[in-house]
Amino acid sequence: MKQAILAVSLFVMAGSAFAAGKPCEELKAEIDAKIKANNVPSYTLDIVEKGAGGDKKVVGSCEAGTKEIVYQRG
Repeated sequence: MKQAILAVSLFVMAGSAFAAGKPCEELKAEIDAKIKANNVPSYTLDIVEKGAGGDKKVVGSCEAGTKEIVYQRG
């Protein structure tokens, strides 16, 4: 049982580290595809420095956490 918990914990930590280092354009394209699949008619996705998104919703983090992808419907 302890081995299973350890394996799951390591998997989660490895997945988080991998996602944080993903290139912004690649992550933006993945998020864009998911939004389009939900038939959202009008929106913007922008890559900004961490904390510079203003009132837009943060939908992703990239470049080792130094940048964010922000979403605004409209």
